[in-house]
Amino acid sequence: MSRGDLTDAQWERLEAVLPPIPKMGRPPRDRRQVFDGIWWRARTGSPWRDLPERYGPWETAYAVFRRWQIDETWARVLKKLQVKADADGIIEWEVSVDSTVCRAPPARRRGPQKGADDPGRTRPNGLAAEPDDHGLGRSRGGLTTKIHLAVDASFHVLAAVITAGQRGDAPAFEQVMDRIRVPRISGGRPRTRPEHVLADRAYSSRQIRSYLRKRGIAHTIPEKRDQAGHRLRRGSAGGRPPGFDREMYKRRHKVECRIGLLKQARGVATRYDKLAVRYESTVQLTLIRQAL
Repeated sequence: MSRGDLTDAQWERLEAVLPPIPKMGRPPRDRRQVFDGIWWRARTGSPWRDLPERYGPWETAYAVFRRWQIDETWARVLKKLQVKADADGIIEWEVSVDSTVCRAPPARRRGPQKGADDPGRTRPNGLAAEPDDHGLGRSRGGLTTKIHLAVDASFHVLAAVITAGQRGDAPAFEQVMDRIRVPRISGGRPRTRPEHVLADRAYSSRQIRSYLRKRGIAHTIPEKRDQAGHRLRRGSAGGRPPGFDREMYKRRHKVECRIGLLKQARGVATRYDKLAVRYESTVQLTLIRQAL
């Protein structure tokens, strides 16, 4: 067994949430071997063609990774692990929100190519969500991609959104919150509303605070200095300052720690995938592997 491969106990937990093997057609290659190969590529950031022989043909590993991205298998497996964690009482619904920037290698710095998409061809469902900019944008660090995360107090990632690197944090906040959706084993409506949200000054806006109040979600977000100055200049018309619990805010470090753990996978820390939906699947794969 190579470093990073699944143990027997981890494989049993993963196999319980994988889709069933089709009864018709050619028997598939050992799925444990294929998953270990796909994870090796995400962990090392190496090209698919460099996959070691012990994991079988690289074409097989890439085909499974691509097929499971298109039919959203990676997303469903991650969701099943979240459901199980919530049913076991592991998920704590105090959520911290933040983002991290990941650079693209030189091969991606040209950005999307004109004419790369065939307008006469219908995209499969798994590719229909591909943004026009492929989640790549120019920022101070060059051509980059940004991962927006919502992390609970027990370090579970409840939502992840991929955007271009120059996108601000606040405009993506509602999209991240809308991605929080954990079904219940007992049935009923999925859990979508955290009890408390922690975020830094980048999320200090009237729109975000109003959004959280309408949903009945308590929040701890520090006020920006320019916003505080503008409010004070208006006097009584500026209203009261938003509530802020400094001790509660210290618990936001958990999203920073989770970002560091996520970026231990080189395929996440540096974006090697051309398509944003493929890169999102690499992030989902890493979250699955770390949850086992």
